[in-house]
Amino acid sequence: MPEQQNIEYKQSWRDEFLKWICGFANAQGGKIFIGIDDKGNVTGVNDYEKLMDDIPNKVVNHLGLVVDVNLHTKSGKYYIEIDVPVSSVPVSYHGAYHYRSGSTKQELKGAPLHKFLLSKVGLSWERQPVPGATLNDIDEAAIKSFVQKASAQQRISTNAVNTDTLTFLENLDLINENGELLMAALLLFGKRPKKYAPAAYFKIGRFGKSHSDLKFQDLVEGNLLDMADRVMEILSTKYLIRPISYKGLQRLEGLEYPEAALREAILNAIIHKDYSGTTIFLSVYDDRLMIWNPGELPGSLTVDLLKEKHSSQPRNRLIADVFFMAGYIESWGRGIDIMMNGCREYGLPEPIIAEEQGGISVTFLKDIYTEEYLKSFNLNERQTRAVLYIKENGEITNAIYQSINQISKAVATKDLSDLVNQKLVQKVGTTGKGTKYVLRTKGL
Repeated sequence: MPEQQNIEYKQSWRDEFLKWICGFANAQGGKIFIGIDDKGNVTGVNDYEKLMDDIPNKVVNHLGLVVDVNLHTKSGKYYIEIDVPVSSVPVSYHGAYHYRSGSTKQELKGAPLHKFLLSKVGLSWERQPVPGATLNDIDEAAIKSFVQKASAQQRISTNAVNTDTLTFLENLDLINENGELLMAALLLFGKRPKKYAPAAYFKIGRFGKSHSDLKFQDLVEGNLLDMADRVMEILSTKYLIRPISYKGLQRLEGLEYPEAALREAILNAIIHKDYSGTTIFLSVYDDRLMIWNPGELPGSLTVDLLKEKHSSQPRNRLIADVFFMAGYIESWGRGIDIMMNGCREYGLPEPIIAEEQGGISVTFLKDIYTEEYLKSFNLNERQTRAVLYIKENGEITNAIYQSINQISKAVATKDLSDLVNQKLVQKVGTTGKGTKYVLRTKGL
């Protein structure tokens, strides 16, 4: 069996391996085998009798842990198993905190260490009390706006508007038993959230073809509920265009990307952000839009699982609860479905979701007419060539289709009809020489 999250092999014992024991105890626990090589082959240890006494004593003396140390034998060779349980309290080795992640050991420092220590005492970042913060830091207008939205959704009593600020925050669990404001209270209803959470803002940038080509940018600050609305407003009025199209006599002015999917991605970034890290970045390029927020997925979730039915595991449950009550999100765990379905219905590829650089990115693609994406439609070479021709020239006719593919009119007509049925192109005109085919307008 190869090394993994909870298994480590060592051919001989060295005291520095106490760091590995520390890392296992701080993570999900695990086992260290002494006398086995990296491939899982038993090489054996000669001083096993001494180690059976030394290892438990050193673990207790240096780490304050009690571990099971078991002796095994295989083919006449002895090896030792050290079974490390999960510790309910943070464990350090000579003042340093180690953590097992995947098949590696990391020394925690800075923000990751702070977050780890909070989690070990049952606190998340949003539940931290904020020293020095008072009710004067709370924006009454923000509370009133929230109550109106939550009342409209029938998720809060209409009498809440008459509740005093202290009682209101207590009812939302935003004040602890000592009467201290929690960080979530300042983020959701604070006058200046950035005063207490320096990374509590949203950064939007408009780029050309690369990240080095920054054209202009905006910083969106304020409480999180207002932030979601303001980001969407700035994005739709300043960063994205509204192509004009017609459905019959109806004039349509949808964004380049489906608004419901964009809004869901923005809300997900705000709700699931690790506010002890950096800010959220929204980057708009000529051919794509990407949203990145700090904070890795919980240990039990993967990017693939996100696309399937899964339980909701919000990083900031207090914040998620308030967004739910205000009607910004309808139910937990459906955000990815909304984004995926929204893009499919809009005639765009599904957004690309990735875990990278300590966070989660969601990338919306504007140009579906690429060879790679067209392959998903099982088009023949003639049809792919035609779509790319329309992309470059704006339109194609049956005669041009015949010419560039060296085929008969009947085959061209069948191929073009298939492209229309697959909703990749639109037919303009009915019959005759005036008929042409153009790329399908998004959202139709």
